[in-house]
Amino acid sequence: MTSPLNPADLGWRLGAGLLSFPVTHFGPDDLSFDERAYRAHVESLSAYKVGGLFAAGGTGEFFSLTPGEVECVVTAAVQSVPEDMPVLAPAGYGTATAVEFAASAERSGADGILLFPPYLTEMGQEGLARHVEAVCRATSLGVVVYSRANAVYTAETLDRLAVACPNLIGYKDGVGDLETMARIHGRLGDRLTYIGGLPTAETFAVPYLELGVTTYSSAVFNFLPEFALDFYDAVREHRRDTVLRHLNDFVLPYTAIRDRVRGYGVSIVKAGMSAVGRPAGPVRPPLTDLTPGEHEALASLVERLPAHLRQ
Repeated sequence: MTSPLNPADLGWRLGAGLLSFPVTHFGPDDLSFDERAYRAHVESLSAYKVGGLFAAGGTGEFFSLTPGEVECVVTAAVQSVPEDMPVLAPAGYGTATAVEFAASAERSGADGILLFPPYLTEMGQEGLARHVEAVCRATSLGVVVYSRANAVYTAETLDRLAVACPNLIGYKDGVGDLETMARIHGRLGDRLTYIGGLPTAETFAVPYLELGVTTYSSAVFNFLPEFALDFYDAVREHRRDTVLRHLNDFVLPYTAIRDRVRGYGVSIVKAGMSAVGRPAGPVRPPLTDLTPGEHEALASLVERLPAHLRQ
């Protein structure tokens, strides 16, 4: 196992390529972690050039995993990727628990941490800042904060954290407020790596690029890696015709299925895995799987893509 990347190098690496957020494989009967299938999936995704891999993230159902399972998933990812591919682990829930997840990430050999919002509570910016500071102090790994739900960061809070926490390297946006994103980038500039983190982040990729968001988490990469990379390259190269074609031919119809039921943002990715013949098992409750009809609609969308983008 190699030494983790230092935070500055990790931030640069993440911002230079598409980001992989693999699903977590579960057995069809008891919903236990299927480590063998997960390792095979991570190995297959690692054949593609990406900026980094986020194990047990939102797409990986972090919210449905026990702390012990999270450590198993992250360890499996670290051991399954090439030595030069960064792996980030999740941390979340209350501050004390998030600190324990940070220690788990270090034991697993991860290069960094994606810090999810605190669980089921409201807080002001002061409390949110103290939460992040506590996690950053507890680890030498690079930390990316995830702005969404009850943990929405202002530009002022991020500026404070960037000064107080040298290992804070990234900001992942799951809100979609372009004005706030403009304020954050205008205030912090290149101090942080900015990551698009909305469900099916491809839909926001073009406008976000103009605001300094050079990368995003691609759930579609799980089952359509060639399509996901072609879309990302088209965004970075300002090939708007290709982006619009991909949006109209696949991404927007895909999101129409995703939006039928809350929580389908993860479920539809696992359905996509089945559609391409690489099933990853069901989602865990409280999420629900797509209906047979929705599976068929998604499979039809995939089948209509050019053959070279379905690999």
